[in-house]
Amino acid sequence: MIPAVLSETRVAPIPLAPAALRRVLEGAYAEDAPSGDLTSLLLIPADASATAELRARVPGVFSGGPVIEAGFRLHDPDARVELLVAEGGPFDAGTVLARVTGRAQAILTAERVVLNLVQRMSAIAALTARYVALTDGTAARIVDTRKTTPGLRELERYAVRCGGGRNHRFSLSDAVMAKDNHLAVLTGGDLARLTGVLRAARERLGHTTHFEVEVDRIEQIEPVLAAGVDTIMLDNFSLEDLRTGVALVAGRAVVEASGGVNLETVAAIAATGVDVISVGALTHSVVNLDLGLDVVIGAQQIGQSS
Repeated sequence: MIPAVLSETRVAPIPLAPAALRRVLEGAYAEDAPSGDLTSLLLIPADASATAELRARVPGVFSGGPVIEAGFRLHDPDARVELLVAEGGPFDAGTVLARVTGRAQAILTAERVVLNLVQRMSAIAALTARYVALTDGTAARIVDTRKTTPGLRELERYAVRCGGGRNHRFSLSDAVMAKDNHLAVLTGGDLARLTGVLRAARERLGHTTHFEVEVDRIEQIEPVLAAGVDTIMLDNFSLEDLRTGVALVAGRAVVEASGGVNLETVAAIAATGVDVISVGALTHSVVNLDLGLDVVIGAQQIGQSS
């Protein structure tokens, strides 16, 4: 269910990179039609044209306009694509999201890949919007994690932005993020060594590289802050400990909450005063929205995708 407060279109501030989109589409079509679409080549005349509408069967938040445009035009460069809902815009069941006109063979070949991607992206945007709505009135930002579908990270993170969320580091190459296993190797469990090893690592970094450290106990907070880190992640803290942690940090670093975050708990977590809430479920547990592509003649639907 899409929250009623989601009344304005959410515009993704960072567009989907065309090179990344083309890579995904080319890989998907190589998998889905490695030697062409046998059914369409056999049954559909090469000169036949068609118009098809992408229609929502359930409510959602739209994400995937670039996928629709590029997905159909990859097979038919002259295809005319009309996007009828803006990126980040909410929609109801029955809404026509997009319309494409072009070579019938191309439309039928492209439809499943386009549907698979847009269904997933719109589901991610819709789920993100629900989390964002539940934290309204707080300073907390909802962000994604690296728990994405291999090969689809750029599309899934774009969908998070369409839902009003923000992105965490994109890859292991983007920032330093020392988690519990890193600290265990570095310190051997000796809390007294924590500040020294982190400070030494910090001094080796360039000034533009972000440094984040995960802690799972309150007593780790002060030694980590003493190393001059940029963000401290409070992992699986209780609400009481989150409030205590925010007070201890006292603005000296960005405070991120992680672990145990769901639609039932996110509002209370945001109310503790944390700056960021990372939610792996935005991408790793989402269920695709039900969208359909229907070929039309005038106002009459004559077929449905399967």
